[in-house]
Amino acid sequence: MKTRKSDIFLVVLAVGMYLVIHLLLHSYFSFRNNGSQISERRSLVEKYGLSDLCLFTDSQYSRNPALTDLSAPFQDHPVSLEHFPSGMLMPPVGRRTYDLD
Repeated sequence: MKTRKSDIFLVVLAVGMYLVIHLLLHSYFSFRNNGSQISERRSLVEKYGLSDLCLFTDSQYSRNPALTDLSAPFQDHPVSLEHFPSGMLMPPVGRRTYDLD
């Protein structure tokens, strides 16, 4: 018997729905079981005044993409090559637009 495209679509759809439901249930039960750890971490952030997440520790522009400027990767030389390992894992910072109204 020949497999129809609609059968393949329904199988892919069912697998996708299973994965989404599984992820939602996992997040619900992990939050319910680890609620005390989350509240401890929240109080730790408030106590020490921690800001954003530090993604990488090796360069200024890869620590937090939200707090970097566009010329930071080229502060040594305008055409310098990337010499930090995190540069190949993180995409360049997107162009920002500012509303000056």
